[in-house]
Amino acid sequence: MKNMINEIHEKDIAGCVNVIKESFLTVADELGYTADNAPRFTAFAATEDRLLYQYQNEHRPMFAYYDDNKIIGYYSLSLQDDNECELNNLCVFPQYRHKHIGTKLLEDAYIKAKEKECKKMCIGIVEENTMLRKWYEDNGFIHIGTKKFDFFPFTCGYMERDL
Repeated sequence: MKNMINEIHEKDIAGCVNVIKESFLTVADELGYTADNAPRFTAFAATEDRLLYQYQNEHRPMFAYYDDNKIIGYYSLSLQDDNECELNNLCVFPQYRHKHIGTKLLEDAYIKAKEKECKKMCIGIVEENTMLRKWYEDNGFIHIGTKKFDFFPFTCGYMERDL
C-alpha cells in the first residue's frame, strides 16, 4: 500500500488520532493555544474514544492517506440530512506537508462526498489561521461567516463549497 487514500478500519483509529493531534498541534503552537486555554481545540480534544464513536455510532466515512502502510494524513465527512456534508479534521503530518497530500485528500473528499449524494461541503476553521483560509479559498471554498465561542480563544470561521 504505497501512497494511497483508503477508507479506514477500526484498527486504524489510533493512527488517525495520532496524525490529527500532531498536525493540529502545529497550529496550536503557532497561535498560542494550550490544553489550558483551548481544551476543546482539536489538538487536545481528539481521542480514540471520540473517533471510535464517530466511526461506530455516527458512521462517518473516514479516510487516511497511507505512505508504505503508515497513516500520514486523514479526513472524515459528517453527512447531513440536507445533502450537505461537513469536512472534518483534514490534516497531514507536519513533515509531509507541502507535497500536495492535503490537496489529494481534499480532492478525494469531493469525490467521496459526491458519491454520498452531497451537493455542498462545509468546513469550520480557525479564522486567525489566514494561511489555511487562503488555501481553502484557493480550492474553491467561500467564506460565509464567523462565530466566537466563550470556550475557544479564537474565532471560528465557516466556509462552504458547492460540489
